[in-house]
This record gives sequence, C-alpha cells and structure tokens, in this order.
Amino acid sequence: MPLAPFRPTLARSWRLFSAFRVEQSDPDRFYGLLAADSAGQVATYARLDGAWVLDVGGGPGYFAAAFRERGARYTALDADAGELSGRGVPEPGTVMGSGMDLPFADGSFDVTYSSNVLEHVPDPWRMADEMVRVTRPGGIVFLSYTLWWGPWGGHETAPWHYLGGHRAARRYERTHGRRPKNVFGESLFAVSAASGLAWARSTADADVVAVLPRYLPRWAWWVLRVPVLREVVTWNLAIVLRRR
Repeated sequence: MPLAPFRPTLARSWRLFSAFRVEQSDPDRFYGLLAADSAGQVATYARLDGAWVLDVGGGPGYFAAAFRERGARYTALDADAGELSGRGVPEPGTVMGSGMDLPFADGSFDVTYSSNVLEHVPDPWRMADEMVRVTRPGGIVFLSYTLWWGPWGGHETAPWHYLGGHRAARRYERTHGRRPKNVFGESLFAVSAASGLAWARSTADADVVAVLPRYLPRWAWWVLRVPVLREVVTWNLAIVLRRR
C-alpha cells in the first residue's frame, strides 16, 4: 500500500503534542509516531526511495524502520552508546561518533537528517556545518531542534526552565530524587530560532529550501515572521537546505 502523503494539519499537530507527554513513560509510542511523521515530512523535499540517509543522533533505531519503509538506505550516528542500545542491539551499520565531527567524507549522503539533537550539543552550528559538508551536491539537509524559549525547551524540567536552566534542573532533582536525563549546561543547551535563521542565511555551501515550525499546522507558520513570538510559539524549528 502506498504511504499517505505528509499533511501539516491541526489533527496531526494534536497527535504529536499528545504524544510528547509520554516521551519517557512510553517511548515506543512517542518515537514510533514521530519517526513515521518525520520520514513523511522529509519525503516532501527529497526522494527517499533509493536515497542514502544519514540520521545524526539516530538513537536506538526508531527512525530506521520509518525511512526504510520509504525505500531509503539508512545509517544512524550517535555519540551515546546507551542511547544506541536503548532497544537492545544497535541497528546494523550504526556508527559511533560525534555530530560535531562527522566521520564521513564530503558529499557522502543524499539526505542528512537530525531531529531534536542540536539542542543537546555544545556547539550546535558546528554540527550543522558538518551535516552540510557530508551531503552530496543537490542533496537535502533536514535539521530540526527544540527552541529553548518554547514550552518544551527545558524538556522534562519544563516549564521551570523559564526561571533558568540550572534552577530547573535542581528543582527536578529535589522533586524526583534523581537528576534529569537532560541536564542544562551538560546535555541540554539554550538554542534559539534567531540563531538558526542566522546560520541558515550565512551558510555558503547550501541554499535555504524552507524554514518552518515543524509541528505546527500550515496555517500557523506565519509565527516565524514575528521575532519574539516565534521563540515561544514555534516550539521546534525545522531548517531545510539544498547542498550546492
């Protein structure tokens, strides 16, 4: 059966927002839904059938099945062995390495993809530059990340991150008796929409195809035109580039 086309509707946004509430309690449900949605969204910008896709920060393999279902050859890279083995044995062909120093030659992949990883690295735009570097001329870079000032910016410490990332982490530890998975300043960093837009405009080796609020319905995409509002309402920014 042919896969359903991607449509950024309000119903789709509601399904994703609802799933975010069970990210840690039911990761199979959350990441399975997100992976299928992501592959469909990428397929609106690149032909996936026969394409070689690099997933930077691919984790335990939720996205592998979704991209392969659309005919892609899929390679995941992650720096965390624990993340890679979260569902057992890592996916065949998985690579251990840093997104800020990708261990691949220039122009290796048809599509480079990363979902909700950029906010977890200390030098996000170095990682973004690396994704452009390893994409072949004419290939697509799809990069999305969670905005710090959005409602989910603090991840499991939200909404207390609005009072400061370190304070939110300390509050989480007092409340739950353990440190959060995403510790501000160590594995979680404040990344804005403004910095992403500035990086996309300044990238010499790729052209901007689209910049959009990844999880919002199409009729709400206008929020990106309002500088302060976009930092809060956009929630997750997706940047799509075509390699020159």
